[in-house]
Amino acid sequence: PLASFCDEAHDASDNQDGPVSKWYKGYTTAEYNPLTASYIDPWSHYFQGIRRCNTFLECIRDPEIATYEFDEIEKNGWIAQVRVARAFYYLQLIKRYGGVPLIDTPYETNHDFSKDKRASFEECADFIISECDAALSTEESEGKSIGFRWNISDNERGKLTRAVACAIKSQTALYAASPLWNNNGTSKYTWEKVTEITKEALDMCLQHGFALYDQAPDSTVAQNAYAYYFITRSDPSRSWDKETIFETTTWRTNVWKFAGTPITPGMEKAGAGPSQELVDSYEMIDGTQPILGYSDSDHLHPIINKESSYDPKEPYKNRDPRFYASIYYNGSIRYLDNPNGDKVETFVGGNCGISDNVTDIRFTRTGYYMRKFNNYKSGIGQDADGLMRIYRLAELYLNFAEAAYQAVGPDIPVVSKVGAESLSARDAINKIRVRVGMPELSAGMSKEIFEKRYRNERRVELAFEEHRFFDVRRWKILTETDDFVTGMKIVKEADGSFTYNRIKLASRGTNTDKYLLYPIKQSEVAKMLKHTGADWQNPGW
Repeated sequence: PLASFCDEAHDASDNQDGPVSKWYKGYTTAEYNPLTASYIDPWSHYFQGIRRCNTFLECIRDPEIATYEFDEIEKNGWIAQVRVARAFYYLQLIKRYGGVPLIDTPYETNHDFSKDKRASFEECADFIISECDAALSTEESEGKSIGFRWNISDNERGKLTRAVACAIKSQTALYAASPLWNNNGTSKYTWEKVTEITKEALDMCLQHGFALYDQAPDSTVAQNAYAYYFITRSDPSRSWDKETIFETTTWRTNVWKFAGTPITPGMEKAGAGPSQELVDSYEMIDGTQPILGYSDSDHLHPIINKESSYDPKEPYKNRDPRFYASIYYNGSIRYLDNPNGDKVETFVGGNCGISDNVTDIRFTRTGYYMRKFNNYKSGIGQDADGLMRIYRLAELYLNFAEAAYQAVGPDIPVVSKVGAESLSARDAINKIRVRVGMPELSAGMSKEIFEKRYRNERRVELAFEEHRFFDVRRWKILTETDDFVTGMKIVKEADGSFTYNRIKLASRGTNTDKYLLYPIKQSEVAKMLKHTGADWQNPGW
């Protein structure tokens, strides 16, 4: 649900009692966080997982408990997977809270809490990466269906693999070097070091058969390969989907029901309506940027790129294929197997029209609906929407590109010690662009210009995949992005033409520095203050 809590979307439930409304109205406190109160509480959830990992790792090595005669490769494989799980749990914690206590053994009943301390983000990153390195150093079980492996079968869905360890390393290192966590440039995680880590993680996956998904579907199934990828379920054996590194195992995204269009039978709410800012970020099919920014602070007057073919009277024409895969807009074909049938009408009074009635949660507030993950065949009796990709190869390309352009510039090739092909930051971005049918970025961009193109590329490629929420925080641009979003109110004229009017939605006030991190629940802070004398609360809370 994080799209509605950043500048990707504005939720149609904004005036209903619930987490979205409370977030938008500034009800977040140190004791009540809408992001954790109404969903899983990450603090308790992931520390429970860490405790279970610690218990397992202690018991599996105890000869009095682990009396079963394990195959050594099998046992070491379990240990490696649990270490990777623990690393994953810690990464989820530090993304939200910053540094947390590092606990690698189970607490005894007489544990002395006065000796607990909150580790720094860098110390946590060290631990996470060392856990993944330890797992990757485990002997491989070539030809066996046991141990810590690169390759698993489809009936082992959910098993952690070596590729997951690589993905965790890549994201952890990238975050550690980002402005929010690099200690004003003094972090040991320099861009040079992170370039090495992210390139090695990417190369290891490429050497073991991972590749960007590019199988074009029939036009009655999905609009393009990118759209098709997100409505399918991965095959862990990677016989046809070689991009997915890890995917949720059971929970489908249920876009049709909880972020659906009103013409979908059984839908309950419009949910996360894509923002106009996100729509503006999709390039034209020729690679030009349609909107260069805004001439006013309310984003109602876009600066149109005169070198692009963008037409304000036909704003959805000739855009990046990922736009059509990710967003329902006015005039979208709803049922691909019946292109002459119902179309999505987001104009005022249309079948999916923008809503002025703040109590009706079935209609969009922004003039758009989310399409990514949504299989048009989904509805009552058939949930065919996609599952969330937690890690996929495209992210590893992007992580490397960010580190590389920061370290050596956009065009300098980098080679890792695992011996794969040299790759520049621009090369990595172009791999992703070519996959979706977009032209390559040209050589010779300055670092500053390339950064803008990179961040835009990351935004559209990973839209609705729960990256943007954290990206604007680690880049420390939250004050620029998250106060409000805009939408498009369309009026259908008597002659059948449309008038497009940008609208500003209510200010949320969730873009101040204190929102860079989640608050730690005050009851937890009070307990640790009593035991340690240290205040663990995050700034501003």
